[in-house]
Amino acid sequence: MTNSVNEVFKTDLMFVIGSNTTEAHPIIGNKMQQAHRQGKKLIVVDPRKTEIAREADLHLSLKSGTDAALIDGIMNIIITEGLYDKEYVENKVERFEDVKELVSKYTPELVSKITTVPVEKIYKAARMYASAERAGIFYTLGITEHTTGTSNVMNLSNLALLCGNIGIEGGGINPLRGQNNVQGACDMAALPNYFPGYHKVLEEENVKLFEQHWDCKLNRKMGLRIPEMLDGAAEGSVKAMYIMGEDPVLSDPDANHVKHALSNLDFLVVQDINLTETAKLADVVLPATCYAEKDGTFTASERRVQRVRKAVEAPGQARLDWAILADVSKRLGGKGFDWETSEDVFDEIRKCMPTYRGITYDKIDKLNGVQWPCPTAEHPGTKYLHEGKFTRGDKALMVPVEYEGPKELENEEYPIILSTGRTLYHYNVMTRYSDALDGILPHELIEICEEDAQKYGIEDGDFMRVTSRRGSVVGRAKITEKVKPGLIYMTFHFAETPVNQLTSAHYDPITKTAEYKVTAVNIKKVNKLDKGLESEKFINLNELVDEIV
Repeated sequence: MTNSVNEVFKTDLMFVIGSNTTEAHPIIGNKMQQAHRQGKKLIVVDPRKTEIAREADLHLSLKSGTDAALIDGIMNIIITEGLYDKEYVENKVERFEDVKELVSKYTPELVSKITTVPVEKIYKAARMYASAERAGIFYTLGITEHTTGTSNVMNLSNLALLCGNIGIEGGGINPLRGQNNVQGACDMAALPNYFPGYHKVLEEENVKLFEQHWDCKLNRKMGLRIPEMLDGAAEGSVKAMYIMGEDPVLSDPDANHVKHALSNLDFLVVQDINLTETAKLADVVLPATCYAEKDGTFTASERRVQRVRKAVEAPGQARLDWAILADVSKRLGGKGFDWETSEDVFDEIRKCMPTYRGITYDKIDKLNGVQWPCPTAEHPGTKYLHEGKFTRGDKALMVPVEYEGPKELENEEYPIILSTGRTLYHYNVMTRYSDALDGILPHELIEICEEDAQKYGIEDGDFMRVTSRRGSVVGRAKITEKVKPGLIYMTFHFAETPVNQLTSAHYDPITKTAEYKVTAVNIKKVNKLDKGLESEKFINLNELVDEIV
């Protein structure tokens, strides 16, 4: 995030796009609701009528995968009507004219045809955003989980720059991270193209810097991203894999391909806190500790480094993640893994990363977390980024973004679009181990609108089969106004209904993020559950879920 979460109380307008914030990020969503009730304006762009969309001053229910066209159309209006920040654009932005030329063809009428959003709503959104003195953009996987995810993010940057909303309090572009330490994992270089602190691996000076840090010779080649690893495993060029804290059999797209790839490996290691669906395929399972059994730090979405403190002892043979990795590394001949505490590991992080250098455990305790960049011991941390100057210099770069549709479209055989995401009652695939949470929502609810339900002879609570080009699953229908005709919605929390057997392996060419949000499917009512599902549990608890929802 370029800005901080609590800046929602200092903004004039929140522009939430591709984010089911109140369910996927309930703490931040709650703050947004509080800010809105205090008079802050709220625009929500989402195909579904989510809780936060129902509260919004303006909800744009666009067709899945048409975000870039919508943003181009909004910029078209802002530029045509002269509502953009001319001084900011002139002094702080490059390539404005290129963007202006491209968006000139995205008239509100054309964009309405592409997105299905009424013309008057596109005008209203543009004028609301441009007239706000401070406007913050908030997005999540509804923007990135497309084959054009990178372009979508760049276009949001264009919109923010157009109205002077980067480098100010209450503005910015704010990706809400999907898990509690995604930001920290990226900072630490859990990416194939970066060293810690976002030093590019293909730049020789960075390689030499980390060779000096770690006293070893480093590979000059860039690593593989997840889809490339799985494709390599399937075809035999990748022989072994070490999976830590991840369950790709349930969470990755085209799950049958994932299982085939992992089964084709010569050797698979899984390090986790539960025997996940992926761990069941492993040659070796290394039991790790959960957050409550360890000391260390997490880095939150707003770049805030926070302490984690051990509350209980780890069960059985479970060990700290870093201790397991250190022992494996030492047995492979690695040097420099002689840490004794989590703080020792953090001190090495500080040495390697200028943005973390001024952060210590004591400082975190005193300030209740520290936001990077924090380059020195005296520095208080950075509340929001790009004040006065951008990372690339005095001027930010606008990049023209042409609209490209999803790779998989509906047709006669697969006439419905499936979008996937989360629900408030579960977190990824881990909370199914909780009897309390599983008691609230024990099975998949497939959201479908009344019109489509009638068309396919489906009643609320009926079992229905959803089939794509890659697989087929059964779940229970939930008739709702949240989705519109031609769209159904499912989550990925349930091993009994493994939705990612359906999803497409088409991915963004730059990030390799899969297009989870647009999958063409067909649906039909089924009269009984697939073998292995417990019908009584489903039927009894569905009434409870109806009352809660």
